[in-house]
Parts: sequence; C-alpha cells; structure tokens
Amino acid sequence: QVHLVESGGGLVQAGGSLRLSCAASGRTFSGYVMGWFRQAPGKEREFVSALRWSGGSTYYAGSVKDRFTISRDNAKNTIFLQMNSLKPEDAAVYYCAAASRDRGSSYYYALRGVYDYWGQGTQVTVSS
Repeated sequence: QVHLVESGGGLVQAGGSLRLSCAASGRTFSGYVMGWFRQAPGKEREFVSALRWSGGSTYYAGSVKDRFTISRDNAKNTIFLQMNSLKPEDAAVYYCAAASRDRGSSYYYALRGVYDYWGQGTQVTVSS
C-alpha cells in the first residue's frame, strides 16, 4: 500500500519561501507520476505541479511557474516542492499525490482523478 506523508508547511510572510516534502513509501515509484495539489477554503482542489518519476520531467500550473520548483530524491523516495516569492493567494492545504499510471501527457497530470494515492496535506499560510 502506498503511503504519502507531507511536511514542511507553516506560516510565512509574503515574498518568503517554504519547502514542502512528501515522503513516499510502500513500493518503488518508477513509472509513477507525483503531483502537488492545493486547496484553499471554499475552493476546489487545484493542480500545482507534477513530476514524472522516470525521467524527471516537470510540469507547473501557470500561477506558480517560475516561483515553485518540484524535485525528487530517488534514494529517499521523497518529493519536494520549493516555493519562493510566496503570495497570500498561495495559502492553502497542500497535498501530495501519486499516480500509478503515467498517461504520458501533461493534460492528465493536472487532473485529480488520475491520482490513486493522496497524503493528508500540510497547511501553508502566507501573511501579507
């Protein structure tokens, strides 16, 4: 059974940085797609970023491109989301997700429904 545990959330001032981590366990993740989503109060869960474990290709939502960076540590089975130049609108619960099937198209990586496993989330608060 795949298990995802996020950490690294917290309170930061606008313009600051945070680094989220997602520790993945339960199997090897070669061939998986790993994603980060976020959900603010009263809003739907939205795509933030994705990474193809095999090959390392990365994808970003337009709202975070050039500010956020997704990466992985193969040895530790861990995914990171480096968030820079944070804005109040980035405040949300951030979720890590894993898709066991790589559909090979960035269109699918942004869809919640393609992810089989989810973490419990970590809160990010950005003060203005």
